[in-house]
Amino acid sequence: MPNQREILLLPIPFTDLRSSKRRPVIVVSPDKYNQLKKDILVAAITSNLSNEATGILIRTSDMEEGTLLHDSMIRFDKLYCLDQRIIVKRFGKLKRETYMAMIEKICSFIELEGTQEQRS
Repeated sequence: MPNQREILLLPIPFTDLRSSKRRPVIVVSPDKYNQLKKDILVAAITSNLSNEATGILIRTSDMEEGTLLHDSMIRFDKLYCLDQRIIVKRFGKLKRETYMAMIEKICSFIELEGTQEQRS
């Protein structure tokens, strides 16, 4: 069973669903969910560092376990729900602090337009 904060290699479908490519991802769904369900919620990871507006930079120093081959970007605009059975490889686990920073970015990204005004 994959654990939250784990970095994995999975085949990620292209948006047209015609094919897929193996890509690194980070597990976002909680461990309890991962134990009960066949799917996991993940965010894409890329070595393309050019889009900081929709990503958070991670380095090997951000890893609790394992290492990264390159500085990478977690793409919080690329979330997928995928079957656990398609996991190809495990790379390690992200530190809790870095993971929480990513979660904050995801929450900010998906917040509906105008919801901050409604809370005031």
